[in-house]
Amino acid sequence: MNLSSFPVRFDEAREHAFAIARAAAGEGFPVLLVRDVLGCFTLIVDDEDREEAAAGLRASWETEFEDRIGRYRSDRVVLLASEMFSAGALLSSPRAVDDPDGPTAAGSVRFLDNTVVGEDWARVSTPAPEPGSTRTHRTVLYGFKGGVGRSTATAMLARHLADRGHAVLVVDLDLESPGAGPLLMGKELPRHGLVDYLVEAAVGNAEGLEFVTRSPYTPRRSGDSIGELWVAPARGRHTEGVPYAYVDKLNRVYADTPDAPFATRLERAVRACEDAVARDGDHERRPDVVLLDSRAGIHDIAAVAISRVCDLALLFGSDNAQTWSGYRDLFTAWQLSGQASRIREKLGMVASMVPDSVHYPLESYLERFRAHAYECFETLYDEVAADEVQDGALNDESAPHWAVPILFEPGLVGMDAADASGWQDRRFVRAAYGEFLETTTRRIENDLRGRTDQEGPR
Repeated sequence: MNLSSFPVRFDEAREHAFAIARAAAGEGFPVLLVRDVLGCFTLIVDDEDREEAAAGLRASWETEFEDRIGRYRSDRVVLLASEMFSAGALLSSPRAVDDPDGPTAAGSVRFLDNTVVGEDWARVSTPAPEPGSTRTHRTVLYGFKGGVGRSTATAMLARHLADRGHAVLVVDLDLESPGAGPLLMGKELPRHGLVDYLVEAAVGNAEGLEFVTRSPYTPRRSGDSIGELWVAPARGRHTEGVPYAYVDKLNRVYADTPDAPFATRLERAVRACEDAVARDGDHERRPDVVLLDSRAGIHDIAAVAISRVCDLALLFGSDNAQTWSGYRDLFTAWQLSGQASRIREKLGMVASMVPDSVHYPLESYLERFRAHAYECFETLYDEVAADEVQDGALNDESAPHWAVPILFEPGLVGMDAADASGWQDRRFVRAAYGEFLETTTRRIENDLRGRTDQEGPR
């Protein structure tokens, strides 16, 4: 099929390239399909002990690429491992993922996608425990769009967990628009923030930074346990005579360094925050729970927080076309990269700012929201999960799409938390967040209990 008379676009090129790669694998070759930062493809064929057979097929593969993907083929579109100096490193790259459609009858296809940003959306993993210790539970609160009450929910959940006796750390990852830090600390920010840590650590200068501090909130006693609440804000505070160059620092935090890409540096920063709690606390107590207030949108910070750093990702949204379009794009990326079965176990929907009025009753809104969420999540409920997703899946309260509500409360709109002492304890605020706090706390504590059973007491 010759498509040279029609321009092949980005979306079409991927499907054609995978079809060619699967055909090559069908001849019995393990192959690696590589896409560069411009979207152009190269096929690397592992021809070990079959050099002559691969050489004979090479011209036909090259013709297929020329005919089917047009300008989205690289200059050297088919490479044989026997002719390459470092083919083994590429063929076994940990960044490559298996073909989401599964292996062919004979060979295999892996995919290595090189991007300028956003690569970590497709690299789903669960954090490993620190040597000699158990691992802290981490929950990220994320919204595809801003303005959905995510930071306020983070502050409410942090205090609630601390009241139940947990050592809680809140890390404000919304670097461009800090929210959780000021909500929990008011005007009493520490000298430094997470941005300072990322900038100073890049040049080996992070020792001595004051970037994690105890919240002024005193948790209620829960049985024999006394909770703690710590905060790592995005930014620090001004000091006399030294301008706090926040924008200049922010312009540098996303850089890769010679020893680590940004994703690894951000993961290390979160661990450094946890270490600071153990170092500066009264009893060398590491956090039981870390809450990560993530930046909105399809951004590298959110990619690292959800795909690599967290155990639970709460996805905030309102019932509108922008919300579902955005999440559908994100879910499609996970499905295409073969990560659907791994990522969906981390996810949970939150219906934020839910109305409850005569004209728009709470239950009607939630029913519609959950139906739209289910339609969106069907991208992740693939055949791998066929046994899990039954006929009653739409109404399965344990499924990721089953949204937990936070009620809309006009009293919180435009509120200045620094000048509104005790706002979290007001009756209308507690009512708005009641079900969210109860459900999310139960999920986090179930995870903590499961770890204690497996690892023994901390």
